[in-house]
Order: sequence, then C-alpha cells, then structure tokens
Amino acid sequence: MIRPYKPSDKETLLKIFSLNTPKYFDNIEIIDFEEYLEEYAETYFTIEVNNNIVGGTGYYIKKNDKSGRITWIFFDPDYYGQGLGRLAVEHCLKILGEDKRVEKFIVTTSQLAYKFFEKFDFSLNRIEKNYWGEGLDLYEMEKSNK
Repeated sequence: MIRPYKPSDKETLLKIFSLNTPKYFDNIEIIDFEEYLEEYAETYFTIEVNNNIVGGTGYYIKKNDKSGRITWIFFDPDYYGQGLGRLAVEHCLKILGEDKRVEKFIVTTSQLAYKFFEKFDFSLNRIEKNYWGEGLDLYEMEKSNK
C-alpha cells in the first residue's frame, strides 16, 4: 500500500534509509532526506506491506524548468525484488502526469539504479562522477510527459 507520509513515519524511514547506506546512499545524504521531508512532506509517500513500513517515494515539481521530479525511492533490503519500486515510480508518474505544469519527468539516481529507470523509458542526460559521495555517481535521467 502507498499512502501519504505522516511525521510519525520519519523514524522508521530513517532506519530503512540507513539500511541502504553506504551501498545506495552516501552517509551525508540522510541530512538531505530529512530536509526534503521538512520541505516536501505533502509530496512524500510511505510504502507499507502488511501494515509495516518498508520504504518510501516522493516527488516535487520544479517550476523553472517545468519538470516533475521523482525522488527518494528506497526500501528495506528484505523487500527488494517484490515490485515495490515499480509501484512507487508508477504512482509518482501518475500524479505528475496529471499536472499541466509538468512537461517532463526527471530522476536523479546513480549507476546502481539507472537501468531500473530505463524500464520506464527514461533516457540518460548526464553523468557526474562521485556526485553523491565517493563511488556514487549522479545519473540524471529524463522522459517527456506525453
């Protein structure tokens, strides 16, 4: 189940985030995630399986370039490979796709997950080495909102 984020979810989500560090996120990124929750809590979603929080996903709209951005997708490693990532992306794309301000979708990920986003027809825009942290490169990807 995907539901709106509640402040009471934060502690559990931070624990799950830490389970994905340092493989998928640099240690310093937890601060960025907490700041995201402060600023964009209304566009973040908690993902549950059997009433247990197992991950989250979010989005925001960047008005200056008319983009809808999918962000902060992560899960408890025990739930990898169960289709939750697909559900998360589809959920955000549906919401963003209905917003007339959004002309394109953008996701910023790493070399570890960019192939996943190719399944949704995202194309690679640019790569920046060690952007997220040592050994974690930025892969910026885009697709049109048609």
